[in-house]
Amino acid sequence: QVQLVESGGGLVQAGGSLRLSCVASGRDFSSGTMAWFRQAPGEEREFVAAIRRGDGMSRNADSVKGRFTISRDNAKNTVYLQMNSLKPEDTAVYFCAANTKAFILTTEPWFDYWGQGTQVTVSS
Repeated sequence: QVQLVESGGGLVQAGGSLRLSCVASGRDFSSGTMAWFRQAPGEEREFVAAIRRGDGMSRNADSVKGRFTISRDNAKNTVYLQMNSLKPEDTAVYFCAANTKAFILTTEPWFDYWGQGTQVTVSS
């Protein structure tokens, strides 16, 4: 059974930092891509960042470039999202997603597995 378990969310003041983690189990994702999406209240889920596990190539959404960094530790089957200079508009539930495809894809239909999400709240 495939599981993606996120952790690291919480409440932080604007300008602060958080690091999210996502641990994958139940399937070999070593040749695939893992990503973070987020969904704010009343909004659609949107792409944040993705990383190809094999070579570490990554892609970020324009809204988080220069502030968020995605990384992975293949030995731990874990993907991280380091979030710096957080803004109130970053408040959302953050979801981890994974697929077994070699291309870095940034839209939801390409991801087969999803975590339950972790809440990030940024106060002004």
